[in-house]
Amino acid sequence: MEDLPPRALAALETLLRLRRDVRRFRLDPLPADRVAHLLRLTALAPSVGLSQPTRLVLVEDPARREAVRASFRRCNAEALAAAQPERRAAYAGLKLAGLDRAPVHVAVFSVADPAQGHGLGRHTMPETLDYSAVLAIHTLWLAACADGIGLGWVSILDPAEIRAALDVPADWRFVAYLCLGLPEREDDVPELERRGWERRRPAVILRR
Repeated sequence: MEDLPPRALAALETLLRLRRDVRRFRLDPLPADRVAHLLRLTALAPSVGLSQPTRLVLVEDPARREAVRASFRRCNAEALAAAQPERRAAYAGLKLAGLDRAPVHVAVFSVADPAQGHGLGRHTMPETLDYSAVLAIHTLWLAACADGIGLGWVSILDPAEIRAALDVPADWRFVAYLCLGLPEREDDVPELERRGWERRRPAVILRR
């Protein structure tokens, strides 16, 4: 750690504060080498037992992208119908995906039982494989933010539909669908806070 600049922690905190779940993208394409570099950085993320269970799928085929959009539309309509009546109008006004404009789509999966890692650390908590994939996502998110690229996590999807649409191996578990691109604007306040949906609260810390 001796090669870290003196203000590395301050810079990291700034990056954490700047990171946003981006929904509004410019149509500008991202250079393929720039995207490839960001995706390669996910290999630096921590994983249980160094199992590296994360699998990334660059979704480029228009038909497969449309299948993802169809899943989102159906799941979003169901979520809207199930929303509390007093929240329904607010929910309907939220922009919850950047699927139509983001130039890069990445689906994230975790392998159910990777040979790598030899099972270390997950005997009692196999879900740590999925947590490891989430850490890879967070690594990508911060790296993209540092490079001026926005990332949005689309979670209103049916995992079975996405797995079928992308034709992945049977033992891959769907974790996330990510949209990447240049953001339309930079905001100091997350959109959900600006719209009054929710506000960020301090960390919950207990002492025992």
